[in-house]
Amino acid sequence: MYFPVARPRRLRSSATMRRLVRENYLRVDDLIYPIFVTCGRDVQEPIESMPGIYRLSIDRLLAEVALVQSLGIPGILLFGIPDSKDAVGSGAYADDGIIQQTVSIVKDKYPDLLVITDVCLCEYTDHGHCGVVQEGKVLNDPTLELLARTAVSHARSGADIIAPSDMMDGRVRAIRESLDSAGFTDTPIMSYSVKYASAFYGPFREAAGSAPQFGDRKSYQMDPPNIREALREVEQDIAEGADMLIVKPAMAYLDVVASVRENFDGPLAVYNVSGEYAMLKAAAQLGWIDERKTTLELLTGMKRAGADIIITYHALDVVRWLNEEV
Repeated sequence: MYFPVARPRRLRSSATMRRLVRENYLRVDDLIYPIFVTCGRDVQEPIESMPGIYRLSIDRLLAEVALVQSLGIPGILLFGIPDSKDAVGSGAYADDGIIQQTVSIVKDKYPDLLVITDVCLCEYTDHGHCGVVQEGKVLNDPTLELLARTAVSHARSGADIIAPSDMMDGRVRAIRESLDSAGFTDTPIMSYSVKYASAFYGPFREAAGSAPQFGDRKSYQMDPPNIREALREVEQDIAEGADMLIVKPAMAYLDVVASVRENFDGPLAVYNVSGEYAMLKAAAQLGWIDERKTTLELLTGMKRAGADIIITYHALDVVRWLNEEV
C-alpha cells in the first residue's frame, strides 16, 4: 500500500501520537555510571578532558553514590587508582586495595545499589599494560591467575558483578572457576567480550593514569576493522561462563552491537567511552551542538542497535533530562 492511501505522517502528528507508536525507549534502568576512586581524603580532582567527571576519594565518592541512588540509577562501575604501582599490579588484588575498600564501604551504606568492579591490571601496573610483561611481551597465561585473584578479592569485598576488561584469552573461565571455588557461585561475570584497540580511550587513560609506557595494546585488544572476530570472542566468553556481555566502544561499533544482539540472547551492554563523552562535551561547550538532544539521540541509537545496558559518563545528566520529559 502506497501514497496517497498510506501516509506515515499520520503517526507523527503530535507528541502524544509519537509516544504511542515509539519503538525504542531510553530509561533510567538502562544506565550504569562509571566512577574513578582514588586514595586519600577529601579528594575531588577534575579530569580535564572529561568535564564534570572527577577522581574521588572514598569519602567524596559516597556523596556521588548517594546522588546515583537518589536518581534511581541501578548501578555503578568502579575503577581504582592506587597510591603506588608495580610490575605485577599487586594493588589490583590486595585485600586492602582501593577497590576492595571502596566496595566494602559502598555496599555497607547502599546495599541495594549494584556495584560492578572492573577487573584489569592496567591501572595498577607501572608499565600500563593489562597483564604480566616479560621482555616487552604481555604474557597471557600468567596474567590469568592475577585476574582471578583480583576477581575473588572484589567478590569477597561485596562486589555484585565482576567485569573483566583485560582481553586475555581464557580469563572468563579462569575467573569463573576461581569464583566458584571460593564460594561465589552466584556472582555474575559481565565480560568485556568485544573490546577494540580504539582511539576513543584517551581521556580514560588520563583519568586512570593507565597509558602504556611502551608499545600499545593491539596484541590483546581487537582490531577495529573486524566484526566476525567479535562474534567468536562472544561465543567463547559465553562458553567459559560469561553472564553478560559488553561491546566497547559504542558509537563507532553499533553494527557490532546489532550483530551480537542478532546472534546471542544474553544481556548486552555497551560502554559509551571517555572519548565519546569528551567529544560531545567539547562541542556543547563551544555551542556547536545541543548537548541534551544530541546525547539522548546517541544513547537511544545504542538501545536501537540492541543494547540492554548503557555504561555512560552522561548517566547523571541523562536521568535529569529524562525526568524533565515526563
